[in-house]
Amino acid sequence: MKTNLITRQGFNQLKQELDHLWRQKRPEVTKKVSWAASLGDRSENADYQYNKKLLREIDRRVRYLRKRLESIQIVDYSEQQKGRVFFGAWVEIENEQGETMTLRIVGPDEIYARKDYISIDSPMARALLKKQADEEVWVNTPTGKKQWFVNRVYYEQE
Repeated sequence: MKTNLITRQGFNQLKQELDHLWRQKRPEVTKKVSWAASLGDRSENADYQYNKKLLREIDRRVRYLRKRLESIQIVDYSEQQKGRVFFGAWVEIENEQGETMTLRIVGPDEIYARKDYISIDSPMARALLKKQADEEVWVNTPTGKKQWFVNRVYYEQE
């Protein structure tokens, strides 16, 4: 089951993507399709075929974004979250070898193109929930249990 949570920043990015696709990208590609279609034989017209395929991909993404934006729930920062790991938190963790990572716990729609974001549905995020600085966390991984220490918890609004 996919989590329907998203940060305000993630929601705004999805809205911007939808707006860009619908108001800029789609009209550009539609013009190219019309132009290529006016040239005649569409069966051997690479411009027509490529842009028609691109138009279908844009329309598919637009439909997905519209449905997704209606169904997701925005989670804003609350003072009650301060000091503990909840949705939207930045968490600095360290393993026994002294390697540190800083991760942000976000919804599944936000993790793409960011290596420092992890889904709330991931084993690491689930293990970190409700923890605070100086606590240890055991995370089940495919290679066994791993121990991490929470060094710091903060939110962008702080």
